[in-house]
Amino acid sequence: QVQLVESGGGLVQPGGSLRLSCAASGFTFSTYGMNWLRQAPGKGLEWVSSISSGGGSTDYAASVKYRFAISRDNAKNTLYLQMNSLKPEDTAVYYCAPAGMTEKGQGTQVTVSS
Repeated sequence: QVQLVESGGGLVQPGGSLRLSCAASGFTFSTYGMNWLRQAPGKGLEWVSSISSGGGSTDYAASVKYRFAISRDNAKNTLYLQMNSLKPEDTAVYYCAPAGMTEKGQGTQVTVSS
């Protein structure tokens, strides 16, 4: 079955950086576009970024564009999200999800606070 394991979250000060990872298994990772989503406390699920199956095309929510970078390593079945210049409003649980699937992982908590 599809398994997605996010990691790399933590507590960081405003302006800091984190790199999230998502280890995928149970499906042919290299043939799926992938998404990063997030859910802030008391809010709904928000799309953050997408990457095509081969990694050649990426897209970002306006709120994270130019600060976040999505990438993938199809040889390692792993998705990444490099997050720079973090802001308190980036505080959320971050999830990865294959395009077109409802599955997502357990998430990793990112807290941006001084």
